[in-house]
Amino acid sequence: MYHYLGQPARGTHDPYLYVAAERFRRQLAALAHSGYSTASLSVLTAACRAGQLMPDKVVISIDDGARNFFELGMQALAEYGFQAIQFLVAGQIGGINEWDAKHGHPVVPLMDAGQVREWLAEGHEIGSHSMTHRNLSKLSESEARVQIIDSKKQLEDQFGVEVRHFCYPHGKCNGMTQGMVEEAGYQTGCTTRFGVNGPGQDPYALNRIAPLSAGELCGKVIHRLGRGMGIRV
Repeated sequence: MYHYLGQPARGTHDPYLYVAAERFRRQLAALAHSGYSTASLSVLTAACRAGQLMPDKVVISIDDGARNFFELGMQALAEYGFQAIQFLVAGQIGGINEWDAKHGHPVVPLMDAGQVREWLAEGHEIGSHSMTHRNLSKLSESEARVQIIDSKKQLEDQFGVEVRHFCYPHGKCNGMTQGMVEEAGYQTGCTTRFGVNGPGQDPYALNRIAPLSAGELCGKVIHRLGRGMGIRV
């Protein structure tokens, strides 16, 4: 689970959302050296539903659709033959991270439509990160439906691809919003909860792994989780 590539901007409220571009490249190199390749969320979710393990596959997911990830990350992904999925805020294509900027946090430019099309042309995927990045758990049912359903339609109409996957803004979800995501026709819903996903995992409450600064400690925890679930990580 990534957000932004580069150095944290002065005044950022969460520097852990940033990963240095060279560090990102080293992480991809480590995955490749360990025998991993990427797969789509659709493929891995189907395997989980069938009770199958795919221990050498990983999904690289990026939230928000930041322009810095497009500019600094695509070449590294291509170098290692990896694909990724960008979760886009449908109402902010070519805009900024207004959900943070309105609170005085540094502005992060987001990919415009041309960059999204280039991202897709390189074999990567897009998913929905809602219309305007609102906390779905605090919205009424009608407001949440707009965020979940309208964002899917807008992205599909704008870019001509099926949008199969949703990512909950701020990682906030509940039974109501998870049900809406399924009802809207998405195959998965991604949270920000730390962990790996094995057979039996709820596809609308998927765990992810953040690239924390304490990389060695993080790796040990992931390894322990993987052994407990019978998955090599």
